[in-house]
Amino acid sequence: MKESGILVGVFIAGVVLGLADLLPQWILHPKMALYTLYGLLVLVGLGIGCDTGALRAIVRLNIKTALMPVAVAVGSILGAGLVALVLFGVNFREGMAVGAGFGYYSLSSVLISQIHGEQLGTVALLSNIMREVLTILLAPFLVRWWGSLAPIASGGATTMDTTLPIIHKATSKHYAMIAVINGIVLSLLVPVLVPALLWG
Repeated sequence: MKESGILVGVFIAGVVLGLADLLPQWILHPKMALYTLYGLLVLVGLGIGCDTGALRAIVRLNIKTALMPVAVAVGSILGAGLVALVLFGVNFREGMAVGAGFGYYSLSSVLISQIHGEQLGTVALLSNIMREVLTILLAPFLVRWWGSLAPIASGGATTMDTTLPIIHKATSKHYAMIAVINGIVLSLLVPVLVPALLWG
């Protein structure tokens, strides 16, 4: 919860600095966001490549565990698209692209901002932060109401890092491993699916 609070605080600080016009112009150059995106992709690759235990777990996937990220991906994308269309009257494809962030707000928001614009990128940032925060807050209740896979579905890509401790505490070691695999697979899908949905 502390990490999520820090992230929200950093975001608000950025908004305040932007409104106050206190930043040098070179920081606000569109290329800076692109370079940040490249850096994020390198770090994601390093994180996955260095975690040999997680890579071995992916190789040993059984069909039930393999279907978890597929189900989360399909549900997230279609659900976000429908919510965007029905509640907000915006483009179905744009809603699906936001859903394809799977809670990975840092990467998905930069990707969407670069491809589609800052407004939708901000929507992606806020909605994906909310996904993480709600998973952290509601994980025990999700397990009680819908079973041990529910917080894994809710956490999306964050289940390999920030939401993993609360999922482990609310479920068991077995479900924690499913959560790690789910998070890795979904994290790998974000840079593929978000551009595909916006450019397709």
